[in-house]
Amino acid sequence: MDDTARLKRTPLYDLHVALGARMVPFAGYEMPVQYPAGVLKEHVYTRQHSGLFDVSHMGQVLVKAKTGLYEDAARALEALVPVDLVGLTKGRQRYGFFTDAAGGILDDLMITNMGDHLFVVVNAACKDADLAHMQAHLSDTCTVELLDDRALMALQGPQAQAVLAELWAGLSGMKFMDVREVELHDIPVIVSRSGYSGEDGFEISVPADKAETLAKILLDHPDCQPIGLGARDSLRLEAGLCLYGNDIDTTTSPIEAALQWAIQKARRAGGAREGGFPGAERILGELADGPDRLRVGLKPEGKAPVRAPAKLYGDAQGVREIGHVTSGGFGPRVEHPVAMGYVPRDMAEPGTQVFAEVRGKYLPVTVAALPFITPTYKR
Repeated sequence: MDDTARLKRTPLYDLHVALGARMVPFAGYEMPVQYPAGVLKEHVYTRQHSGLFDVSHMGQVLVKAKTGLYEDAARALEALVPVDLVGLTKGRQRYGFFTDAAGGILDDLMITNMGDHLFVVVNAACKDADLAHMQAHLSDTCTVELLDDRALMALQGPQAQAVLAELWAGLSGMKFMDVREVELHDIPVIVSRSGYSGEDGFEISVPADKAETLAKILLDHPDCQPIGLGARDSLRLEAGLCLYGNDIDTTTSPIEAALQWAIQKARRAGGAREGGFPGAERILGELADGPDRLRVGLKPEGKAPVRAPAKLYGDAQGVREIGHVTSGGFGPRVEHPVAMGYVPRDMAEPGTQVFAEVRGKYLPVTVAALPFITPTYKR
C-alpha cells in the first residue's frame, strides 16, 4: 500500500489542493507545507497582514464531570497537569502540559473553561496517547470525548482582527486567551484569541462540514492568505515557542524548558493546591533550586542556520560538549538565523558564547533572550 493511502486528511484537504499547496506527511496527516508563494513570503505576509492556517490535525477534546460541575472536572484534570484549572474563569484559556512521574513533558496543550466542562486542544502526534491518558485517569469521574467532527483553523497576524470583525464585530472586546462561542456567517464556532505565531490572532473550532465554507469566506478578504506548516514553524521559532518532540518531550521538565510561567501560584509550594500532579517532587524542586540546564535562544553568527540536533560546545575545539540545538532555521522578520537549545544553567545568560558543530566545524553562537521578536498579543 502507498504510504499516502494511510495518511488522514483534514476537512480542508480539497481546498489546499485547489489552492496549489504542496502536501506532505505530518503527524499522520497530509498537510500543506507551503503554497505557491513559498515559505518566506508566507512568513512575511503573516507578520504584515494575516494568514490562515489549517490546524485540524490537532485533537479537540471535551472533559466533563459526571456531576455536571465545572469544578469537579477541573480538579480531576488538575491531577494530570501543574496548572490552576479550578481558578480558571469561564471563557478563559490556559497553556499547560501533561507531565509524567519523572517530571518530563508528555505533551503541551491548551485548556479552556467552557462553563460546565473543559475544552482541551492537544498536539496531533500525541492525540491518541493523550486521549488514552485522560480516559485512563479521569473516566471514573469524568467523560472524555474526542471531537472528531470538527476542524480547527488559526487566523494570525496584525490584520486578523479586521478580517474576523467582518463576520463578528464583538471580537474587539476579546483579550489574549479569551474564548467565546459565537456564530460566524451563521456557523457556530468556538473562537479563542490565541495562536502560535507571536502575533495577535484567533483559533477557530468549526464543524467539519462547514470548515471549507468558512475558510473561503476568510480567504476572500484582501488581507488574508493561506499559510502552510513551513511558515508556521519559522513564525513560532521567532516567537520562541516550543514544538513538542523537538524542544520539549519526556526528557525535559517544564522548568528546564523555561515554562515555569505556566505554573500558577496555586500549584506551587505553599499554594492552595500545591503539587498533586505527576512529577511534582522534581518540578517543585527545580522551581525552588533551579534546574541543571535551560532552554535558551541561540543566535548563530553569519547567515548559515544551525539546525537540530547540532551539538553545542563550550569551546571552539569541540572538546567540552554542553548541550544541543532543538530547533533552528532562518528568521525572516529578524533577518538572521535563529535557534533554540539547551545549555547548562551557568551558561544560559544572554550574551554567552558557545559553539555549534555543523559539518565538522565549530561555529560561534551567542545565547540570546527569547523571544526573538516582540509579540503583539492583545493583553
